[in-house]
Amino acid sequence: ATFFGLSTYFYIIISAGHNGKVHTIAYFAPLLAGILLVYIRKKYLLGFVVTALFMGLQIAANHFQMTYYLFIGIGFLFLSELIRVLLKKSDWKHFGISSGVLALAFLLGIGMNSQRLLANREYAEETVRGKQILEDEKQNHASKDGMNRDAMLMWSYGKLETLNLFIPRIYGGSSQEKGSDRIMQNIQDLVQENATSQEEVDSIVKGFSSPTYWGEQPGTAGPAYQGAVVCFLAFLGFFFAPKKYRYWILGASVLTIMLAWGSNFLIVSDLFIDFVPLYNKFRAPSSILVVVELLFPLIAIVGLYSFFNNKNLTTEYKQKILMYAGGGVLVFLLLMLVFGKSLLGFYTETEKRYLPPYILDYLIDERYGMFREDSIKAIFYVGAVLGVLFLTMKQKLTQNIALIIIGAVSFFDLWSVNKRYLNNDNFVDKEFVQEPFVTEVSDYLIEKAGDNTEVQRLLAQAEMNKTLSILTEKDKGHYRIFNSIMSPFNETTTSYFKSSVGGYHAVKLRRYDDLINQYFSETDNKKTLNILNMLNTKYILLGSLQEPRAEINPNANGNAWFVSDIQFVKTPNEEIKAVGEIDNKKTAVVSVEDQKYFEGKNLQSDSTAVIELKNYQPNQLEFKTQSKTPQLAVFSEIYYPKGWKMLLDGKEVPYIKANYLLRAVFVPAGNHEVRMVFEPEVIEKGKMISMSAFGIFLLLSVGGFLKFRRK
Repeated sequence: ATFFGLSTYFYIIISAGHNGKVHTIAYFAPLLAGILLVYIRKKYLLGFVVTALFMGLQIAANHFQMTYYLFIGIGFLFLSELIRVLLKKSDWKHFGISSGVLALAFLLGIGMNSQRLLANREYAEETVRGKQILEDEKQNHASKDGMNRDAMLMWSYGKLETLNLFIPRIYGGSSQEKGSDRIMQNIQDLVQENATSQEEVDSIVKGFSSPTYWGEQPGTAGPAYQGAVVCFLAFLGFFFAPKKYRYWILGASVLTIMLAWGSNFLIVSDLFIDFVPLYNKFRAPSSILVVVELLFPLIAIVGLYSFFNNKNLTTEYKQKILMYAGGGVLVFLLLMLVFGKSLLGFYTETEKRYLPPYILDYLIDERYGMFREDSIKAIFYVGAVLGVLFLTMKQKLTQNIALIIIGAVSFFDLWSVNKRYLNNDNFVDKEFVQEPFVTEVSDYLIEKAGDNTEVQRLLAQAEMNKTLSILTEKDKGHYRIFNSIMSPFNETTTSYFKSSVGGYHAVKLRRYDDLINQYFSETDNKKTLNILNMLNTKYILLGSLQEPRAEINPNANGNAWFVSDIQFVKTPNEEIKAVGEIDNKKTAVVSVEDQKYFEGKNLQSDSTAVIELKNYQPNQLEFKTQSKTPQLAVFSEIYYPKGWKMLLDGKEVPYIKANYLLRAVFVPAGNHEVRMVFEPEVIEKGKMISMSAFGIFLLLSVGGFLKFRRK
């Protein structure tokens, strides 16, 4: 359990706040145990119950990417069993029963989560994980029915970086390793002492990224360290474990490592992106290493068990493997220690290009020092385990004592590394939990913050938080705020106080993401302001964290408005381009696909027409309209056709998309009530399937148990 549960990656994602990912991974081992109970031990009933239960729990944990990756590994187990019965030309009955039992367990586990799965699938179709809407004029190597390929492969592991499963800081650990502040201060001192021109300083700034990490990824919170002890035992496990474990674990491990390389091994990545269903819905291929972090402990434990208990393994064979395999690992570590500086370099190509020798040499020495420390520890851990196994084989140690020693060494190995990335600095006083966005900084809070950089960051935002708090207390209407002080589409502070134009979500709605990329990454402020107006941006936050100010935007369109003109466009690219150019208070951009919507509707301008928001709830909005002539109302609400209904005087009416991402509806002359309600049918449908699947699971489990007791 500690071999798997203490994997460093899990502690890193806890510190990063990826709770759903951790929750999902926690069910990896029991789910795999259920499958092995069926295939390997022929415990059909128990295996069915365990598999269905933990399949359901894992999906309920709501990180489908991790579940998907696990099933890539499980696929190798299925193929291994299939090949085994094909070669033996027997045992078909067991294979058929096992596969049927597991298929039913998987279906019920999935079925029990139908409500969540169906809703997520429906939502995903409208997001960046769904099909592209715009034609990519830059031909940015994109996947048309999934994410942008470059974004998908951004966090790709380097090939040699994979060795940090064994040596944690072979590529520097994290982007901000402990001691980074000292390194940065020393670099500043070196620059002051040696820099001779501003051009040299600019070159240093251009070439410098992280004081410690120098791998292939844009940045990292830490290595996917599996432990020197676990990796060494896994290596031995491939010699000692039974064949029914060896081959599928080896195949799954090799493939998932190659997939983790992402953009550094495109021959495999492109194959999966283009031809394997759903693979292109997920980003950060480096995270597929979670499969290795499950399988390495498994083969390590099975191999260790076989070493102690398999009578078919002769003493001569075990001694030979320990000598050659164990000795080979130690020699490898020694060679890396001696020649590591010349083999690895300890710098990036960008650093080599832009950094002067006095900075580059200093960085290399610091990084090599971290690598050397971890390499020496790895040699000690491997040597200790190797010695214990030899002593046990020579009957100098009992099996129980040997296991205790190996467990203790592995625990110390992993825990000492994990503490670098999850420690007391990651925890804060309860005051900061009760009020995460403080608006007043007291001496007490400053003292409580201490050296905790995360809390210091929260305190640094206090003035901005105070401005937002005062603003939302004074103006309680429904509007949005654009926070230009922080990175608007990567911060969530504003949303704590009020509706925000920005915010962060890994699975943004596709149309909104397109709009962000089109208008919030260019320098044409006029077009950007035009977009902010139609997004009902009443306030823009300007200044700095220390001196923020909220400027009112007098040109905001409001929650809804009537337009007098319609501009039809042929393509989505034309549509999104036109949105930035029109006067969106008077004109709406509509696709020619919706031209039929206006047949028989005679729109006429009315300067006295009024539309007002009377009631707002996240799932229901109510407007009152008054006009002398028929009008087209445009709403500052994102177009999402899956579940949103438009009601005119209580009767459902069709509505269309306008301005690429907003909603619009025809309103007859006179006084009317327009309501938008969110009533997704998929929720009720999924609920019925989930309840039915759970009922079947209970009936089969209880019925099977009672039948087993009668026998």
